[in-house]
This record gives sequence, C-alpha cells and structure tokens, in this order.
Amino acid sequence: MRALVLEKKGELSLREIALPQDVGPDDVRIAIHTVGVCGSDVHYYTHGAIGSYIVRQPMVLGHEASGTIVEVGANVTSLKVGDRVCMEPGVPNLSSRATKLGIYNVDPNVRFWATPPVHGVLAPYAVHPAAFTYKLPDNVSFAEGAMVEPFAIGMQAAARARIVPGDVAVVVGCGPIGIMIALAALAGGCSKVLISDFSAPKLEIAGQYPGIVPVNVGEQSLVDAVRSATDNWGADIVFEASGSPKAFANLFDIVRPGGAVVLVGLPVETVELNVPAAISREVRIETVFRYANIFDRALQLIASGKVDLKPLITGTYDFSESIKAFERAAQGRPQDVKLQILLTGEKG
Repeated sequence: MRALVLEKKGELSLREIALPQDVGPDDVRIAIHTVGVCGSDVHYYTHGAIGSYIVRQPMVLGHEASGTIVEVGANVTSLKVGDRVCMEPGVPNLSSRATKLGIYNVDPNVRFWATPPVHGVLAPYAVHPAAFTYKLPDNVSFAEGAMVEPFAIGMQAAARARIVPGDVAVVVGCGPIGIMIALAALAGGCSKVLISDFSAPKLEIAGQYPGIVPVNVGEQSLVDAVRSATDNWGADIVFEASGSPKAFANLFDIVRPGGAVVLVGLPVETVELNVPAAISREVRIETVFRYANIFDRALQLIASGKVDLKPLITGTYDFSESIKAFERAAQGRPQDVKLQILLTGEKG
C-alpha cells in the first residue's frame, strides 16, 4: 500500500510498500484517519537515529494515530467493525518481567511504531492488538484521538510526580510535550504551572490555558520567576521537558527542599547533574520513558472536557502533502505545536 517512507536520513517518499496486514485472532485492522507528526518522527527524518535506534532500512513513519476498525479477529469482543479508535503504539512482550511488574514501557522487547526496525502507520491501514486499541467516545474527534499518545506522556509524568492537590509546578520547555505535561499537572491537582521557553509564540499558546503561567527566559530569569511565585520557597515539582543540556544547570535552584524533579526531555548527549545540590535539598528524582497503563485514562480525561487539546493543533495536511508536513515540522516554526496528517478527505 502507499505510505510515507523514510528512505534514509533526510529522504522521504510517498510510495508503495508491503506492510503486514494479516489479522490474528486477537487483532483488529484499522483504516487510519489521522496521524500526528511527532518530534521523534522528525528527528529520524533529520538525523537518521535517536540514540541506539538507527534507521538502517526504509521505514514508514507515524505513531500518533486514530482511525476506524474495518476487521476484527476471532477472539475480539471488546471492539467491532465501525468503531472509531485510537491506538497505543507500543506493544510489549506480555510475558516479560517488565510487563509483569506493570512497567511494560521499559520492556526491552517492546515493539513501538516508527521505531527502527518497526514500521509506523502513515499508511491507509494498520493491524494492531485489540488490547492496545481504545474506542473513542462520541464527543472525541479523530484529531483529538491522535493527540492521546502525546498526552499520555504528560499523564505519565504527572503520575510519576505524585502530585498533591495545590502543588505549584514548573515545566521547562514549551514544546508539545511540555504543554501536555502542564495540562496533565493541572488536571492532576496542581494549583498553577509555570512553563518556560524562549519561544514567545509557543508561550502565548500555553498561556491561553487558565492556570498556566508562561515565563519567557529570554526576558526573565526562571529562578526569579519561581521565587516570586512561591515566596522564595521553590516549586513543589519541576518537570524537565526540553532535553536541553543547559536546562539541567539550575533545576535544583527552582525546586523546593524535599520537592521532586521529573526528567522527561531526552538529551542527545550525556548531561551534567548537580548531585550535591539535589542531596542537600533531598530532592526526589523521577524519570519518564513513554507511558504504561495510562493510555485509557488519558483518553477519558480528554473526553471529560477537562483537557482541551484542540488549540494545540496548528496545522493539518492531506496525506498527499505528507512530505510537505514533515518539511514544515523540520523547520521548527515557533508558532507550531502539533501538525497532523489526514489519510481521508473527511475531517472530524
């Protein structure tokens, strides 16, 4: 079938490619409707690798997706043909020790869409286990359904933070994941969330949400902003979502004694961490890698209306314009948060 294929670093094509379409007894086949352009997809396009995951052969991109079920396996009873769904893109080994511990996101054998050598879903159809496929409520659009995946990362971060109602949080980095974390933190009980970046357009988008306080670090010190907002005490939780090595320099200057630092952004290189500063404040450090056992909860929160992700969709492209969408994403326009690609002519 025709798909968006990353041939090699810097080279995309829309072409025919053979993809597995056999529906097993526990699988469903999905007509893909909407796919979000993720930062990891763009990184594979521009750099050809993320850490040890290297593009060594042509790979279909895309893992933030929604669609409609067109076929179900013999054992599937929870879903039916015609159901509108979103899909959790990582499928672990259900017998692994990580899965049995409830942390299947760190299963070394997890198969994750658009992570070499596993193909993604920027193609008309995909086959997926029913256990990792979730029915969309009637009030959740396909566009929102394709946003569940990145929001689940925000939910994972909020869960790892162990938020106490009334907490003040800081998110370093106002990219798509940073904003998702801020929204999840508010939904989890934070009284307010300061979010920092150099990008005024992104901060303006984030600042439209009640409870999110934008801090332009090109104009104001984040340390000063946090001290002002917390009477010099520090934030209860600091989420690092930029992945920038420079961001790690003052993390322990903005967290309160006994607070938590949650590392979400993934630096390309090894970074320095001020361990003495962390110990002297007895700061709890948590890390986040994707998500586990949280996808359906992220969907439920969106369906409840407590989290509105629609303002974050800043561009929509037809499937025939997929390469153009990736070229735009690679430019890193400051006003862009999330671009999406439609594989049908129908929006909704």
